[in-house]
Amino acid sequence: MFRGLRQRLGGGRLSRSNVRERLVGPFERTYEQAYERLLRREIDEVPDHVAVIQDGNRRYARKKGAKAPEGHRAGASTTEQVLEWCEELGIEELTLYAFSTENFERPDEELEPLFDLVAEKLREFADAERVHETGVRIHAIGDVDRLPTRVQEAVAYAERRTAGYEEFRLNVALAYGGRNELTRAAREIAAEVDDGTLDPEAVDVAEIERRLYREPVREVDLIVRTGGDERTSNFLPWYANGNEAAVYFCAPYWPAFSKPDFLRGIRTYQARERSWRRNRVERAATLVRAIAAVEFAEARSLVGRLRDQFPRREAEEIENVLGDTDDPDLAD
Repeated sequence: MFRGLRQRLGGGRLSRSNVRERLVGPFERTYEQAYERLLRREIDEVPDHVAVIQDGNRRYARKKGAKAPEGHRAGASTTEQVLEWCEELGIEELTLYAFSTENFERPDEELEPLFDLVAEKLREFADAERVHETGVRIHAIGDVDRLPTRVQEAVAYAERRTAGYEEFRLNVALAYGGRNELTRAAREIAAEVDDGTLDPEAVDVAEIERRLYREPVREVDLIVRTGGDERTSNFLPWYANGNEAAVYFCAPYWPAFSKPDFLRGIRTYQARERSWRRNRVERAATLVRAIAAVEFAEARSLVGRLRDQFPRREAEEIENVLGDTDDPDLAD
C-alpha cells in the first residue's frame, strides 16, 4: 500500500510534510488563484500611495528554525513581488518601512547582515532592467546619515540611477521615526522664528513638509501591516494620519504575505473610500435641505459650489435634493 502511495507521490521518502505538499499543495494553490481572481473582480478603485510595515521577518525565521538574517532575505523576495502587484494594479507610489530608529537597539550580529542586505538590494533594484523599463524612482526617507557608510553609498547610487523616472515611486524608510521627523521640523521652525528669519505667519503645510526627512512624499491612502500587530508604529504620521489613511492589519509574516493578502488590503481601502464618500454626500445633502427650507436661491448657489467638489454621480445626488422638494418656485 505504502509503495503504491509513494509511487503516486513521485517517489522519495514519505513524511507528513511532503505528503501534504504533494496532495494538498496543488489544491491550495488552485484555491488561492481562484480567490485572487475573485478579489481582483471586486476591486475597481485603487489607492495612489500604499505604505507597508513589513513586520514578522524574524518570527518567520524562528518558525523555520533559521536565524533572523534568513527571515530578512525571505522578506526581500516578498518586496519584489509587491512591486509587481503595484504595477499591475496601477498604484503610483509605495513606501516600505525597512528600518526604524528603534531598530538600532538590536544586537550587532543581527544589524550587520541586515545592513548588508539593504545595501545589496538597493543596488540590485537600481540595476534591474524591470526598474528602468517601468520608470521606478527609488527614494530613501529617514535619518540616512545614521546608517553605515555602505548603506549610505547604496542609497546614493540607487537614487542617482533612477533620478530621472516618475512613472512609479518607491520610497524606502531607513532609520525612520515619525516622531523624530516631526520634532526635528518643529525645532528648525522654532529656531528660525526665534532668530527672526521666519515669519510665524509663513508657517503653513508646505513649510513644514519642506523640513521633513529629505524630500516630501504624497499623502498615504493605505497602510498595510503584516505580522499580526494592530498598530502603525509611528509610521508616516504627517502623511498617513493627516490624510486619514485606511489601515489593513493581517496575520501573515512579511515573507509569507501573498497577493490575496495584498488585494484584501486594497479592498479595505476601497470600502473605506466608498463609506467616506457616502457620509460626505449625506452631510452635504442634509445641509442643502436645511438651507432650502429657508432660502431656495441660497440652496441653489450652494449646490453649484458643491458640484465641483464631488464626482459626477455624487454631485447629481445632491442636486436631486432640490428636485425632491415641494416648493413651486423650484419648478423653473
